[in-house]
Amino acid sequence: MSTLTRLARAEWGPLYSTVRDRLVARRWRAIPMTLAAVCLTAAFQYVQNQSWGYQFVQNVGCVRAEDPLWLSLLRTPLSLFVPALDLPVWGALAQILLVFGIAECCLGWWRTLLIGYAATLGGTLYARLGIELGPDNWIGLPASDAQVVDTGPSAAVVGLAVYVCWRYRAYVTGALVIVLMVVEVLVKNNLAGKEHLAAIAGVLVATVVVEVVARVRGRGRQRGRGSGSGLPPIRS
Repeated sequence: MSTLTRLARAEWGPLYSTVRDRLVARRWRAIPMTLAAVCLTAAFQYVQNQSWGYQFVQNVGCVRAEDPLWLSLLRTPLSLFVPALDLPVWGALAQILLVFGIAECCLGWWRTLLIGYAATLGGTLYARLGIELGPDNWIGLPASDAQVVDTGPSAAVVGLAVYVCWRYRAYVTGALVIVLMVVEVLVKNNLAGKEHLAAIAGVLVATVVVEVVARVRGRGRQRGRGSGSGLPPIRS
């Protein structure tokens, strides 16, 4: 076995095995939420390109920092599935099918949706903070970005990619995703790129919290098992 093969197995072996076993056992039934997300994204793309449907999609699934917070929070769940008008929709559909599909096989549908939503919400809230800080701050944004529509599915995609890589110890791949998002901001310093970084930051914070809680609980169980002497308690 070559060194490259060993490295590939170490990086992607557990992830590949999980996805393969799930798909072999259940085929397309393994990713019902992903397929629904692809269909919903395609439907939104069709509707928003019609004269009668553009405003409807804007009203139910497009989030801007200038909107009232309560309205943004109402629209954020559907904003995961509204593709950008200025980008080819096949890219968004391919990203959702690949990343959401892998995540659903590994995490289940509800965890996939939860993490994707959390990543998107992190980007949405960052946009408000960045505009409040202003362009003079290194994490700030110009006031004009308040009128720009949020990223749509892409924030959820990068957040899920980083989380799955952490969960299955594909650290090199996860680091590569982060580096690519940093390069994106350096090359094209816009709202979407910074929201991607905010989504990643939110997911990384969540993973650290989950890891710490899991370790604390594990130590608590070990202490609980170790504290028993096997003798009946002394009664006063």
